[in-house]
Amino acid sequence: MKYSKIIVVAALLFFQLSMAQEKADIVLDKARTEAKMGKKNVLLMFHASWCKWCKMMEKNMNLPETQAIFNKRFVTAYVDVQERGEKKSLENPGGQELMNKYKGENAGLPFWLILNPKGEVIADSFNEKGENLGSPATPDEVSAFIVKLGKASKLSKEESETIQKVFMKK
Repeated sequence: MKYSKIIVVAALLFFQLSMAQEKADIVLDKARTEAKMGKKNVLLMFHASWCKWCKMMEKNMNLPETQAIFNKRFVTAYVDVQERGEKKSLENPGGQELMNKYKGENAGLPFWLILNPKGEVIADSFNEKGENLGSPATPDEVSAFIVKLGKASKLSKEESETIQKVFMKK
């Protein structure tokens, strides 16, 4: 009987660990490794399940016309932060600390960075006023987003125009 309790506890512990989110630094390390192999940069997105702007950003990036551009130019990695209640388990352990490291503690969501494979920041989601662009939607925000993407990759004019059209849709 004693051994069966130990087995049950061990099985539950294993199940909990297998259901836990991957640590944020591991998510980033995997993305950096993939980026290095593919000669790309990393687009690191901090988001949460409750965040409507995060969902809008992901939707815009994953439309057929834009997904090919982002996949060609970047390795996109997502780190879940700032979850609430029963959704707290969705968070990547260490995610908020990683976001804070890049000065995103008060930025709001989504917060994103573009990093080279060494982990050096090429661009972040702050505009020239220090405000988080988040999911760009206004003409100025979308233009700033495209400039930042272009700084980190060689976007063609057509790719820039496609991203602008998608992100400007209401």
